[in-house]
Amino acid sequence: MLTIIAAASENNALGKDNQLVWHLPDDFKRFKTITSGHYIVMGRKTFESFPKPLPNRTHIIITRQKDYEAPEGCLVASSLKKAIDLCPKEEEVFIIGGGEIYKQSIDIAQKIELTRVHTTAEADTFFPEIDTDKWELVFEEFHSKDEKHNYDFTFLTYEKR
Repeated sequence: MLTIIAAASENNALGKDNQLVWHLPDDFKRFKTITSGHYIVMGRKTFESFPKPLPNRTHIIITRQKDYEAPEGCLVASSLKKAIDLCPKEEEVFIIGGGEIYKQSIDIAQKIELTRVHTTAEADTFFPEIDTDKWELVFEEFHSKDEKHNYDFTFLTYEKR
C-alpha cells in the first residue's frame, strides 16, 4: 500500500527554504509511530533537510543526480516509479515529501495521513489539493494549540474511494 504522510496548512503550505514552517511535537510523534519500521520515499532536498537518516526506517531518496552518494543504509532511485519498485510489494510504503513527490504520488496512493495545521503560512512548497470525489475522509482528530504547539491542528486520514 502506498500512503502519503504530510503536514500542511489551510493554504496547503508545506515549507519554506527546505524547512517546515511550524514545530508540532505531537505531529512528529505521530509521524514516527506511523512510519517506524517501514520504507519512506522522499526527494533529495527533503532527505537533506534531516540532520541524519531517521532511525528504524528504510530511506529511498529520489534524485536525478547520477552520482548522488547516499549515507549507508539509504537507497537511491531516479524516479518515483523506480523508488516504489525497490519496496517489497506487501509492505506499506510512505511518501514523505517534498511537494513535487507528493504531486507525483497523489494519483497512485491509496491513503493520505495528513496533519492539517490551522493557519495559513508563507511557503515555497505546497501539498496538492485533495479531491474529495476521489478521497474519502475516514478519520479526524482535532488538537488545540497549547504550550508546545503554536497552532491548532487536526489529524486526518483519507482513503481512496
